Order: sequence, then C-alpha cells, then structure tokens
Amino acid sequence: MGSITATDMRIFRDNQVVVDTSSFDIPDGSTVAVIGPNGSGKSTVLHAISGLLEVNPGSLVVLGTTPDEALDKVSYVLQHMPITPGIPLTGREVVRMGRFSTTGILKRFGREDRERVSWAMEQLDIMNLANRSIHSLSGGQRQRVFVAQALAQDHTILLLDEPLTGLDVLSAQVIDDIIHDEPDQGCTVVFTTHDLEEARAADMVLLMSGRVVASGTPAEVLTPEHLAEAYGLGALHPEHGGTSTTAMWSMTTRSRDIITKRGSDDEAPHQTAR
Repeated sequence: MGSITATDMRIFRDNQVVVDTSSFDIPDGSTVAVIGPNGSGKSTVLHAISGLLEVNPGSLVVLGTTPDEALDKVSYVLQHMPITPGIPLTGREVVRMGRFSTTGILKRFGREDRERVSWAMEQLDIMNLANRSIHSLSGGQRQRVFVAQALAQDHTILLLDEPLTGLDVLSAQVIDDIIHDEPDQGCTVVFTTHDLEEARAADMVLLMSGRVVASGTPAEVLTPEHLAEAYGLGALHPEHGGTSTTAMWSMTTRSRDIITKRGSDDEAPHQTAR
C-alpha cells in the first residue's frame, strides 16, 4: 500500500455523486498529475485526500489512516487561496502560518520553526517579498507565497490544485521545480492540471471523467483511447489506427479547446490558509 490508496470510493456533494466508484494506489515519494476536463472531479479527489470531503461508500487510506487523522501531514494549496481583505499580512507572516499546525497559533517560534520558514521562502525565491503586503503581490507572487506556506508545514503529502495555471514564466518554473524536487525529500506530490505535457512529466497520472478512467504511468494512461473516453471526443484519426503521434497531438489540441469551452471546475470548499 502506498501513500494514498482508494478502494471503490465514491464521493458525494449535496447528495450528488461527483466522483463515482474509483480505485487507485499512489506510491510513496511520487509526483502524481490529476488531469481531466472541467467538472471531472479533479479538485474533488484532492478535497477527499485532505479530509474536506467524505468518502462513502468505499475507502480512502492516507498515510495508513483516515484523511482526518493524516491531516497534520498533508499540506494543501487550493487553486484560489482566500485572503481576508483589510488584514495587513506580509509575505513572511503568511508563510509562518504553515508552522501553526505544529506550534499552535499562540506559541512562540523556536529556532527550528524560524529556519523552516526561511528555508521555504528561499525555495520559492520570495525572500524579497518578506515584508511586502500580501495584497500588493501579483498572482504569481502570491502563489509562490502560498506554496512556501505549504512547504513550511511539516508534511509528507503536498496537494496542489492547478498550481501553474495563469502564472508568469518565472513563478511557473519555480513551482514546477518544487513539484519535481519534493519527492527527493520523501514527499508525495499530487497536483491537478489541464496540461498534458505537465501530466507526461509526472511519475503517475490519474485521468478523471466523473471517476478515475485510468491510473498508472503517463505512457499507460495518456493514450488516445483513454483521452477520447475522458474528453468525449470519439475516434481519433482512424487512418492511423488511433495510436500515432499525430493522433496524440491532435488530441492535445482538441482537448485544450474543449477545456476552455466547458464550465468552471469543481468549486472548492472554503478553507482558510493555515
């Protein structure tokens, strides 16, 4: 059994099935891309792993226990992290919140806590934002601050909901480096994406379409047949047998076109930065 194991899990929201019967096993220390069209359940899977949504029926085991029990070892960066207007927080203060699961809100930080915060900020190249108001930062800068907050927390699993969407090149590259470097520290990284190239660079892929259509290595999952099933695009270039490179790239382009025309993805439950 790996870091995260789902067995015949179903996830409901407002009495509606949002992820139908699905099973998968995520190995320790791997990068996992969760990909699929809008509304396919990508964010929902992350919410379940973090304990925000309940699995019933079926089971979801995280680090050998329930998602609720594993919560202190799971860092989660939502696609849209809430920031309360009017609260004067600096970049460093936001990153420091990542230590609250260990220290509590009122306890004074020790040397290890301070070093962990500085280390996380250095990893995301945001030391120059330490004293800047979070409200004054660009979207890419804010995203780096929130990923640094997640790194500052003691964690074994890092969840990132569309971490690279809409970012400037520098911020995207810095965060992408984190995604692929964290497993070297023994951390499992699970991130959602719409980008097939990002998914191909992961160790494992979960392909979603209201359920897990396929799971495994990118080569096993990102086939024209699986992508056609997930995105509902039908047969691809039958003259090439549906498996050629041309068909695959045609699938990539058409998939992105479909993605941009569909509605917004799963609505994330409200969760304050921690």
